[in-house]
Order: sequence, then structure tokens, then C-alpha cells
Amino acid sequence: MELSNKYACIIPLCPLVASCLTGSFSFFFPKATRSLRRLCAASNIFSLVIAMFVSFALFWRQAVTHSIQQYLWAWIPKSDFRLKIGLLVDPLTLVMSILVTTVGISVMVYSDSYMCHDQGYTRFYAYLSLFTASMLGLVFSPNLVQIYVFWELVGMCSYLLIGFWFARSSAANACQKAFVTNRLGDFGLLLGLLGIYWITGSFEIYESCDRFIELTSKGVVNPVFANTVALLLFLGPVSKSAQFPLHIWLPDAMEGPTPISALIHAATMVAAGIFFIARIFDLISTLPPVMSTISWVGGVTTLSGATLALAQKDLKRGLAYSTMSQLGYMVPALGIGASQSALFHLITHAYSKALPFLGSGSVIHSMEKVVGYSPAKSQNMFLMGGLRKRMPITGITFLLGTLSLCGIPPLSCFWSKDQIIKESWLHSPHLGLIASATAGLTAFYMFRIYLLTFEGNFRANQATYIDFDTFFPSEYIISSWGRAQPNSLTRQTSNNLISKIDIKREDFGEVTNFVTVPISGRGRFNKGAIQAYSEQKLLYPQESDFSMVLSLTILAIPTVFGGLIGIDSIQKGNGLNLLFDWLISILSFTEDNKQIEKLTETLIDSIPALSLSIIGLSISLKVYGQVDKYVDTKFNEKLKNRKLLNTFLFFVRDWSTSRGYIDYFYNIYFVRSITLIGKFILHLDQWVIDGFINGTGASNLFGGESIRHIKSGRIPQYLLGLIIGTILSLQLVVVIR
Repeated sequence: MELSNKYACIIPLCPLVASCLTGSFSFFFPKATRSLRRLCAASNIFSLVIAMFVSFALFWRQAVTHSIQQYLWAWIPKSDFRLKIGLLVDPLTLVMSILVTTVGISVMVYSDSYMCHDQGYTRFYAYLSLFTASMLGLVFSPNLVQIYVFWELVGMCSYLLIGFWFARSSAANACQKAFVTNRLGDFGLLLGLLGIYWITGSFEIYESCDRFIELTSKGVVNPVFANTVALLLFLGPVSKSAQFPLHIWLPDAMEGPTPISALIHAATMVAAGIFFIARIFDLISTLPPVMSTISWVGGVTTLSGATLALAQKDLKRGLAYSTMSQLGYMVPALGIGASQSALFHLITHAYSKALPFLGSGSVIHSMEKVVGYSPAKSQNMFLMGGLRKRMPITGITFLLGTLSLCGIPPLSCFWSKDQIIKESWLHSPHLGLIASATAGLTAFYMFRIYLLTFEGNFRANQATYIDFDTFFPSEYIISSWGRAQPNSLTRQTSNNLISKIDIKREDFGEVTNFVTVPISGRGRFNKGAIQAYSEQKLLYPQESDFSMVLSLTILAIPTVFGGLIGIDSIQKGNGLNLLFDWLISILSFTEDNKQIEKLTETLIDSIPALSLSIIGLSISLKVYGQVDKYVDTKFNEKLKNRKLLNTFLFFVRDWSTSRGYIDYFYNIYFVRSITLIGKFILHLDQWVIDGFINGTGASNLFGGESIRHIKSGRIPQYLLGLIIGTILSLQLVVVIR
């Protein structure tokens, strides 16, 4: 039975209804909800499974018909301003629908285990379904007003989920920061939508784009005004997709639960901005200044995100800056006209990034059992190490996601990233250089994250561990269980010894005494000299349970094979329409030789970019492959002897750990300025406005009291006043004469 496109309304309605029912049930029957919370979670997952199957059925039909259909209902019919709401079903919509539902199901299944001990378990699923429904409503919207409504709903859901643990001050501050930053971009987007209606007289996407192109080509619209409107529209995706300089909310969004971080960074909030640019691509493609601005904003974001990720110690924050950099690849691709390559990378990146994010959640979930429920400890990569041996499935799947993001063939991100790099070189050598350099940096910092987390030895149980970045110089040498000790407390003595320290480990409630430890000329620790506490008290992370491992395994499949499905279609220039055509063609044995030739040609063309990725990966392996064994390697000694290089590495470390000084700049020039303006207005209100009002009241009171004493009704006082007034008047007349 063939499913009609009119049933596309089922896709956003399923998670919306599940969210409303879960939230209402939790609000009105809290006690019953606690006992039936697993049933609530299952209903939310089942609703999204239905939406996923409908998405696949409609996509299969779309691959055959190649049609674009709208189903509209009157919203405001009885006025001069008429507005309809409904559904727009086209290839872009259905691809995004499949992406959101598949990643959403993986995150929901994963969350059942990750959030099982949280008191807000049911509330989390209600928010999660509402978040998914908002994104699905956005991608199916046929007009700009409906897009804006769901755009704001996506922002609201991100606010609720980032601040899910609102009792934690850092989470509350992070969700407020995300909310305020996105309001700046959304205000620009709202002005842009009003400008589009001013020019075209319509909010319908296809109609407004066609009218805009026609009017601008005829010179009816002022070019400056047209470019301004388009740039205002672009301001919304700048904030939503964390483009420079409104990217500052994205690292702080890591304060939310890790499943939400995966969903935000893969298929919902940050993807909404890229989707919106692709949706109005026909409109902005007629404006070269706007296209140039978009490409360079994306280029700056790509490079800055990669540099900010280089020296991060927080596992999730390093992945967050990676997302910022990869989104930067998509934006310049749209700016240079390679919209198909940008969407292709959006899809491959979504699965590849969801995998390491959920993998990081698996690691953090296990680390919390060892070091306690403290993000500063459980997310510190220098407290990890050797986890691949104890968490093999998490380690292998994390490695697959890492290699994909590094651009290593035949994993999915290689094909999409290679397309963007080629298009960038053809359009502009500067953009091509940025894209290629970022590919090398990406391989370096992503493999650094993997090596520090999964290779070597587990460091959290060691009496002392190396909190010293071999590549980036640090003022901290030795620390214990996440508390970095300055050189004054753990300095090396003149005879190359580390002073004896007493450190209390709060997680085990005991004090461990550390003896003086000699260091050899090569900087190795003498293993026999460290007196650790009893081995029986040591704890180690363990592999996560079935639901978390299942989600990781499922996401590994598109991470490995997703690029192979789309590469041939992208080369034909109509990727979204021909995905299934190519999938069917690869099953034909007669086409095998042609497919192999095309893949071989692509691999040969990608050798320069692939070489940079391999170089970055090799440097990371050389530097961090033995981070547990060395305090100061020969490699580090060479860096110290080269003062210029050492100074540069100091700068890179400070740049990364200080978030590029952007937050500091905003704090000085915006936050403090707004605070000073607020204080000035407060004093103006208190001393000028309130002073005038209060002074008027006081003067009336004083005047009334004075008149009351003067007008007493006694005739002698009136006669005395008359006489005094007459005398003064006569004296004045005499003086004047």
C-alpha cells in the first residue's frame, strides 16, 4: 500500500502528542508517573519509531515520483492579510526528517540508561520529544512565519534541556547564555522576514523566493535594501548554528545531559540554521555580496573552531568546538554555491558526531562511578586513559566516529568533506587553504581526544598522574584526581625530585601519603617508588549497559557507510533526489566496474587533503601516544630550546583554554557596558525622575503647611499682614522715585 504525502503530518505530530501526554501525565499524576516512567519512555520512543517509518515510506515514494507537494490550511483567512499553515513535502524535507528521527531514536534509547537514576527522567523525555517535534515541524514548514514559530520552539527546548539540571548554577547560566545569544540572531531573522514580506508581499517560501528573484533582477528593489534583508535572514543561522561571533553559547551548552548534547550537535538546533540557509538558497544566491559574506563567516568559524579545540581538557567541550568547526565547513559551501555538498556533509557529520558524543556520555557515565559526580573530574581527559581495554565497544565506536571526522576513507565524512574542499579551492584559494588546513587540525585534535581518553593507562587511580600537555606547555606538572597543583606546591627540586605531598581523596574519604619520587633523565617515573593505597580499593570504569551500547552500534553503521550512499549522487549534482537511485544501482553487478572507477578517481583527487589529515593524525599519535609515561620527553626538550615555536605553542594553548578571548571581550565591552548603562539608568530613575516626583510632593506638602499656618482665620493677623505689606510697598515706591 502506497502512503500519500498528505500523511506527512504524522511525522511531527507523533512526538508532539507523546510529549504533551507525558508532560500532562507527569504534572497531574506525579506519583503514578514515578512507577510508570519506563512506560512513558517506551511510548515516546515508539511514537518516534512511527515517525521514522513514515519518513522512510515517503522518502521511498519521493525517490520514484520526484515531486514537490504542499498541503495548506487557512490560518488567517478573513482579512487582507491571508496566511496558511501546512506541510511542504520535498526531497530536502524528507532527508532532514529521516536524519532527525533516526538520530532521535538512538538518543532516546540511549537516554533510558543514561538518565535512569535521575529524578527528572519523565520530564526529560517530555522535553526530548518536544524538541524533536519542533525540529520536524520546522523542516516541514511551507512558509516563513511557520518556520519562525518552530524556530523559536527549538530555541525554547534547547533552553529547557541545557538547563535541565537547573539546581546547578553552571547549567542555569549556560541555558541563559544560549537563550540570550540566540535572541540576538532571532531578532535579526524576524526583521529579515518582515523585509521579505515588504518586498514580495508573501511569506510562502517558493512564492517569495520567485518574486524576490524577479524583482531584484528587474532592478525594482534597492540593491542595498535587498542585501540588508538577506543578511538579516542570515543572522538567525549565525546564532542557531554557532557561527562566529555568536558561537559562544555552544561550549557552555555541554552543561546539559550528554544525550542532549548529541542531539543538539547532530540533528536539531545547529542543523536548523544550515537547513534554513538551504531552504532560502535560491533567494540568497542572487546576491553576490551576501554569498561572499556567508562564505567568509563560515571560513572564519571553521578555522577558529579547530584552533579552539586544540588544547581542551574537557572531553565534551573539545567535541563542541569540533561541531563548531564542522558547521563552518557547511556554511562556506553554501556561500560558494555548493549547497548539495553542504547538505551531504550535514548528514554525514550528524551521524559521525552523534557517535563520539554518545560515546563520551558512556565514558562520563562510567567515570562518575570512579571519581564522583563532578564534571571537572568525570570529563577531564587527563584523568582517563586506557578505557578501550575496559570499554571495548565504546572505544571502537568512538574511534570510528573520530576517524570519520578526521576525513579518513572510506568513512562517511571523508566523502562530504572532500567535496567541500574541492569546491572551496575552485572558488577561492584562500577558502581552499582554510578548508585544507582545518582538515589537518581536525585530525590532530580529534585523535588527541581519542588517545587521551582510550589509550595508555587509566590515570584516575594512580597516586600521581601527569596533568602535563606534552605538546602545549603548561604551568602545571603533577596533580591528583583532577585538582591541578601549581609549581609552588609540586615543584621539582634541584636534585630532580618531586616533594612529598599529602593529598586527601574526597571520593574515598582517606588520606594517602606520597613519598618522594625520583625521575630519570628521560623523565620516566620509577614505578617501584610510588606507594599507592591498596589495589583492592581501586575502581575502574566498566562498559555501559545494553541500551547505550546498542545506540552506539547502530550509529556506527551510517558512520561507516553513509558517505558511500551519497558520493555518486553528489557528483551528479542532484544528491537529494538520487540517493535511492544510486543505492539501487550499486546492487547491479553490471555497474560494479563504473562504481569502482568513480571511487578510485575520488580517492586520487583527495590525496592532498587526505595527506594533511594523515599528517595531523601522525603528529597527534607521536605526541600523545605515550602521555602516561613521560613528564618531559626529548620532543618537549626540543620545543623548549626553540623559543619562537615554544612561544607560539604557549599562545595556542592560552587561545584554546581562554576560548579565543571572545568571552572576555564580550564581558568587557558588552556585559560591563550594559551593566554600567543599567546602573546609570537606575541612578537616573532614583535621583532625577523619583527626585522630581518626590520633590513635587514635598513642595506641595510644605506649601500646604505654610498656607495653613498663614490662613488661620484670625483678623488681627490679617491686619498685621496688611500693614506690613502697605509699608513695604510705600518704601519700594519711594526708593524707585
